[in-house]
Amino acid sequence: MKREEFTIDLEAACLERTSAVLEQPTGDQRDHVILLAHGAGLGKSSPFLAAMAKALVERGFPVMRFNYAYQEKKEETGGRRPPERKPILVQTHRAALEALAKRLPGRPVIFAGKSMGSRMGSYLAAEGAACAGLVMFGYPLHPSGKPEKLRVEQFPDLAVPALFLQGTRDKLADLDLLRLHLNDYAGAATLQVIEGADHDFKVPKSQNRSHAEMQAELADLVAAWATGFLG
Repeated sequence: MKREEFTIDLEAACLERTSAVLEQPTGDQRDHVILLAHGAGLGKSSPFLAAMAKALVERGFPVMRFNYAYQEKKEETGGRRPPERKPILVQTHRAALEALAKRLPGRPVIFAGKSMGSRMGSYLAAEGAACAGLVMFGYPLHPSGKPEKLRVEQFPDLAVPALFLQGTRDKLADLDLLRLHLNDYAGAATLQVIEGADHDFKVPKSQNRSHAEMQAELADLVAAWATGFLG
């Protein structure tokens, strides 16, 4: 696996630049590349994101991860810091896309993300950014315990194919509500329900599935979806 670490220049965020890493297969590659965004609590080097990136690279995808600026500052200072406002997060996501396009020009890009990162990628796609498809690792449909506060306003503006990977124990996504509002999604939306998984795709010990096995399953689902819907 080839690995390149670099920084991305930012505007209007809490830092002037943030860190990123691009990992690529050393052998044959798929045409599509993946821009993988982190969730609200942990950054690009979280165990989940690092493992998913490795699994996706093993399946032929170049994968770029990046930190939103607030996360970069958290890691620099060791303090606590909430996510920035949505416009700043989306702008940072756009800067990451531009950095990826400079390194792998002309390649179609899949916006993938864990929780908040998937949501910001969908907003960026709804704004018209060049996006071949969306992969949602635990889309945060609503805050925990507040199903009335839905995050679906962008669905009618999303014409690209999307894969929603959601656990049955995910407290941030009532599956009945998600199924209902996917009717408003403009493109082809595929929902893959992961039995027993919570928001972090952890499953009960009774299932006898390790976290590594779960991540491999998720990567297989992404690869199969990309082959079927994106070619």
